[in-house]
Amino acid sequence: MHYKHTQPGTLLRWILGLSLITTFGMAIYFTTLPNLPEWTWFSFGVVPIIIFLCAWLFGSLTVQIEDGELSHWFGPGFWKKSYQLVDIESATAVRNSWIFGWGIRLTPHGWLYNVSGLDAVQIELRSGRKLRIGTDDPKGLVEAISHD
Repeated sequence: MHYKHTQPGTLLRWILGLSLITTFGMAIYFTTLPNLPEWTWFSFGVVPIIIFLCAWLFGSLTVQIEDGELSHWFGPGFWKKSYQLVDIESATAVRNSWIFGWGIRLTPHGWLYNVSGLDAVQIELRSGRKLRIGTDDPKGLVEAISHD
């Protein structure tokens, strides 16, 4: 079975986009002030680049099952992880606590990879290691893992 699904981090993109607009607004405002410290120019140049990179790198999460392997990665292929399906003991649809947030986090349930929402699939490996992959298609992902 072949499975590939990309979840957009829509809210995350909006938040980072608004942060970028706010940073540019602050830059415009502060440049009108007299005696602007030197570091201000540096921060207004670096902060937008960091925000843009975060939006690009963490703007989506793709999960793929192909050739007996489960892979997931952020955005353009950032932080790619792969697991052999034969090493997966179980896969269960779960709901994360809002406090776990988005991105890459160590939680009481193992590592969490998430870009949006609270739904995820809890994966337990035969080694005993656990992880969660955020998805807006938990049922489809569990079926794809179980089917292979």
